[in-house]
Amino acid sequence: MTKQIFINLAVRDLDESMRFYSALGFTNNPQFSDQTAKCMVWSEHIFVMLLTHNKFSAFTAKPIADTKTNIASLLSLSLSSIDEVNNIMANGLNAGGTETNEMRDYGFMQQRTIEDPDGHTWELFFMDMSKFPGQV
Repeated sequence: MTKQIFINLAVRDLDESMRFYSALGFTNNPQFSDQTAKCMVWSEHIFVMLLTHNKFSAFTAKPIADTKTNIASLLSLSLSSIDEVNNIMANGLNAGGTETNEMRDYGFMQQRTIEDPDGHTWELFFMDMSKFPGQV
């Protein structure tokens, strides 16, 4: 069996969150979606499950973190160019996201940070390993 990752996120407004993730380039898999959850596909191995608070609560006894005021994780998406980073960032901002830091340029990697409408934090980055310090 191929290894995959499913990132589960508690969201307040399922439709708003689906619009945001669609704007970033995710597509919806209706097979794993209903009125309480939307499966958003990044690649054949990476999925984000958007779950209403009630649905998310069924999987844990812990309270759901308020990711608008507290950080629970930093999720990162590798992209193929800085132009792709900038385009996806613009789409995400237009869909209700918030840029929380200025772009960071590490020479070999450029990175931008966006929060979804619930405050889940995503790092969008492009890395050129030929520019990595010590590479020939």
